[in-house]
Amino acid sequence: MRVDVIANVDDIRSEDFIQKSAVVIDVLRATSTMITALAKGACGLLPVETVPEAQSKRSKHTFVGGERYYKKIPGFQAGNSPHDYMSEEVAGKLVVLTTSNGTRGLLKSQRASRLLAASFMNGTACASALANFERDVILLCAGCKNEFSLEDGLCAGMIIDALESHLGKPVRLNDLGAAMKLAYRQCRHNLYETVMEGASAKQLVKLGFAHDVEYCTGIDTVPVVPITKKDLILTPLY
Repeated sequence: MRVDVIANVDDIRSEDFIQKSAVVIDVLRATSTMITALAKGACGLLPVETVPEAQSKRSKHTFVGGERYYKKIPGFQAGNSPHDYMSEEVAGKLVVLTTSNGTRGLLKSQRASRLLAASFMNGTACASALANFERDVILLCAGCKNEFSLEDGLCAGMIIDALESHLGKPVRLNDLGAAMKLAYRQCRHNLYETVMEGASAKQLVKLGFAHDVEYCTGIDTVPVVPITKKDLILTPLY
């Protein structure tokens, strides 16, 4: 099995996903939010690219959320904080979400044979699923503003580490994958402190979202694996 870690959404073409399993990682905060919404009873999650598209999905059966550059979109029911999706309003609804990077990553990856969303919160469960799929893997780090994000790379390293443990042997890695596996193993016991050194975490703290950083760096705390089954709607893998 080969696993390639991609630094950000703009570093790969959609056709590169064909016949592969793909995992989109946006720890702070889109994929952490998706995991949380499904864990809290959302019937599915639909990523969309634009604000008008998200607005057009508004109905009594949907819960519409989104952000641009960390800030909630005016008129939406929620932003991109996982804590916005812990209310009873989410249960039984289709969550429609648009974000700066994470949802774009999912849309770009939709030609993959299997498409998952991951964070530290479900990393081991994602690795187990990837092992069962028995396909080469792309771990797509969503990044921020077309740049690599530390926390996404470390999450990719966590998934690689767990995947190798599950398989009982090393996997073939690209250079970024090898670096992130080693980096995760080095900082796994002080993960929160390491993530706090990254630009995204610092910006969230500045904006008053320190509690989101702490929540999103929990290891295997919400082992729900969002997977697309049809129409790019993510639902839990059972």
